[in-house]
This record gives sequence, C-alpha cells and structure tokens, in this order.
Amino acid sequence: MASAIASRRSDGPESWLGRLSLTARILAVNIFALIVLAGGFFYLDSYRSQLIEERTDQAETEVRMAARAIALEPAGDRAATLTALGQANESRFRLYAAREAAPLDGWTRSTPTYELRDPSSEQWQRHAARALDRVIDKVVGAEVPEPFVEPARDRLAAWPEAAAAARTGEVQSHVRRAPDRTPVVSAAITVPDRSGAVLLMTTNDRDVVRTVRAERFWLGIVLLGTTALSIFLSLFLARTIARPLRRLAIAAHRVRLGRSREVQVPRLPSRRDEIGTLARALSDMSQALRQRIDATEAFAADVAHEIKNPLASLRSAVDSLEIVSDPDLRQRLVAIIRDDVGRLDRLITDISEASRMDAQLSRARFETIDIGVMIEQLVAARDERGVPNEVRLAFARPNRGSALIFGDGQRLARAIENLVDNAISFSPPGGLVQVAATRDRDEIVLRVEDEGPGVPEHAREAIFNRFHSIRPEGEEFGRHSGLGLAIAKAIVEGHGGRIYVSDREGNAQGARFTIRLPAAQR
Repeated sequence: MASAIASRRSDGPESWLGRLSLTARILAVNIFALIVLAGGFFYLDSYRSQLIEERTDQAETEVRMAARAIALEPAGDRAATLTALGQANESRFRLYAAREAAPLDGWTRSTPTYELRDPSSEQWQRHAARALDRVIDKVVGAEVPEPFVEPARDRLAAWPEAAAAARTGEVQSHVRRAPDRTPVVSAAITVPDRSGAVLLMTTNDRDVVRTVRAERFWLGIVLLGTTALSIFLSLFLARTIARPLRRLAIAAHRVRLGRSREVQVPRLPSRRDEIGTLARALSDMSQALRQRIDATEAFAADVAHEIKNPLASLRSAVDSLEIVSDPDLRQRLVAIIRDDVGRLDRLITDISEASRMDAQLSRARFETIDIGVMIEQLVAARDERGVPNEVRLAFARPNRGSALIFGDGQRLARAIENLVDNAISFSPPGGLVQVAATRDRDEIVLRVEDEGPGVPEHAREAIFNRFHSIRPEGEEFGRHSGLGLAIAKAIVEGHGGRIYVSDREGNAQGARFTIRLPAAQR
C-alpha cells in the first residue's frame, strides 16, 4: 500500500517537473503565460461575431429607411432612387413587385457598388490569411455561413429572407459568405404602401474581415515581441540562477570525491541574493571541512608520534628482558614495562575522549547549572581523594544562584577538573590552588590560580594544542598526555565561551587560567 502511494506521488506534477532543468522550468512558466495571452486570437472570433451582428442591425435599419423612401416615390422614379441609395450605402437594392416578377435592380443604371473578388486571382498573403481564418474557425467551433451565390433566375423565392419578409411584413436579415470569406449581409422588408412590394438590400462588408485581420496582425506582432522578450529574459534569468548553481554543484561534487584541498568553492561576492548567501555558506563549509581534515591528519600524526615513544620503550624493555638474567635488572625492566603500559592506557583514554568531544557536545542536552555548587562538590571530592605534595585547595563560593550557566554539567566539570589537576601538578609542595567563580555582567568568570612557575608568554597559546606539554622540572616523564588543556578548551568553546592563561595579579608567582562563559538567562 505504501509503495503504491509512493508510486502515485512519484507520477505527480512534482515528479515530471523534477526531471526538467531549471532553465526549462523558467521557460515553461513564462511560455505558459504567453499561451494564455495567445488566447486573444480566439477572442477575436467573438469580436468578429459582434461586428457582423452590428452590421446586420445597421443593414436592417438602412433597409427600413430605404423602404420608407421608396414608398414616397412614384413608380417611375423608383429605379433612380434605388441607384442613389445603393451608391450612398455601397449596397445593392432590388425591389420585387411580385413573387414571379423580375426585380427592379439599382445596378441596371450604374456600375456595381461592390465586387465579389475571386480568391484565385489574389496574392499569396490573402490565401495565408484565409487559411488562418479557417484554422481559427475550426479550433473555436465558429459557425460558418453558407456561401453566397447569385441566383441564376433572380426572383423573390430565390431569397429566403425576402420571402419571409413578404409573409410576415417584418424586416428579415441573413449573412452569407463570399468566395473570399468576407461576409455578405442582406436585409429585406415590405415597402409600406399598398403595392406589397419587397425591398432587398445586399452588401459585401469587407471592413469586418479587414478589421479582424488587422487586430489579429497587431496581436501577433505583440505576441511575437513578447515571446522573444520572454525567452530572452528567461534565458538571462536561468543563466543568473542556473550557471552559479552549476558551478557550486561541480565544486561540491569534487569535494565529495575527496578533492577538497584543491577545490576553491566560488564565493560570488558580487551576488547579494540567496544564491550568493548559498555560495558563501558552501565556501565556508568547505573551508571548515578542509580545516577539519587538516586537524584530523595532524591529530593522527600526533597520536602516532605519542604512541610510538612508549611502544619503543616497551619493545626495548621486552627485548632486554629476554637476555637479562640479573634479578634486580629484570625487576627494573618489569617496572619500566608496567610504567609504559600505564602510560599507553592513559594516552589512549585521553585520545579517545578528545576525539569524541565534538560529537558528544553536539548531542548534549544543555540545562541550567549553578557553577558555584558544582565547583564546591568537585573541590570536596578532590580533597577526599587526597592531593599530592600536600597542595591545598581553596574555593571562594559565590552566592547560590548568582553564577548560573546553561550547558552540560558533566563536560563542564571535566574542564574545571582538568584545570585543577594542571594547577596541582605545577604547584610546589604545600602550595595553594585557588578556584573562584564570579559574575561579570552577562558572563560567568571562572579562575584557577596556582603558585607554580607560571606559563611563558610565548607558549600561552600553544599549551592548548593537543599533545603540547610543558612540564615542571623533576616530574617523571610520561605521566601526562598533553590533552587535558586541549579537552578543556574544546569543552569551553563548545559552550560558547573562551579560555586563556595569564600571570597572577601583582608580583605573585604562578599562573591564572580564566574561563568566560555566557551567563544563563534568568
């Protein structure tokens, strides 16, 4: 069932749109709007129908007025009147006195007022226009009038509208189609006198087709120009969008293939839109990835170097153990092996924790912590375990609730414990390690001070690097991995804080480690 729903979803509009390139989508959207505009061609059919209807009403009005004029004329003057009316209206008037009688025709005394053109004698442009007329008529389903044909025997019965006017006494009209597809409008009415004669007027209204074709021509020009402009703007827009996206995609693909060191992701500094923001974000991400790779390689090299030393010592002791028979010397070699194994164990433990630190901080759930209560518990636990060299621990606890931090309590405790252990290791016998926590505006400031030799100014940044260690004279080699301060720095920075080292105030000897963390909002 789920697969069927997924299949139906994949066949939806989003699926086939997803197969199109961005350029094709932009063109499709703009051309669709042009197709809607092209519907104006079909609107012209209703416009043509409206013009023909208006011309038919006009013909009915003219034939009524002509019938009244004929009724006022004597029978002998009616032919001249028909001719004059036809020339004035560019029409042909015929007067049928009886059903089977030949009409009195206004063209008998003058030249024809209109001429039905033969399509075969016209230029190709006319043929193209008529072909377009037929296509549009077929698409919109327009009603095509019957062809206009002059009757071979011109009598009243040959004209249905004239016969109907004779029966009803009302004006009747009809529209036919000339050979060149122009409308021929006819209107008939009985003359309002006692003769009962029927007056028929016909006219070839070419202006209707000419007007419609002119509107269609200009609409086509507008549509063609709009289409060209739309395609140009679509391609320009697609280029400004698709081209930089393609460059970013190629760069990202090369990064994915493991070539991040040699890839320069374009930052597009001139773009101030969303694409520019995306480019700079991808560039920053690739640089961060490059730095992470470099850091990982450096970390791996440092790990190999740090492990290699105790392994070399361990191998030498094991090899010597096989050839030494002196019990005292063998006992010393066993002590060296035990010390190297402990050193490896501490090193691997610290390396494991350092490598997992970033991932653990990203998954940690932060909560509000009273840092004063936490440090008080740490100092008390350390006193219970015992402090070497009779070093004393002092903590100036702040007021409860005055030093609140939003973070991971377990990680923060590890960072402070590393600083305390570092201070104890550098303190002279019977020295004092002071821990303090205060609030400074929007920050919580933690300080750990010792009475040791202090940190040289040139090494105050380097001591926070992994495996960097400056140990006091006389300390047994290998007791520290050089990762404690690096772990503390990673934890502090993971909480949005900073850590640094300085000399103690005044002329007092020793180092002061300071941590500044954002205070929790109350």
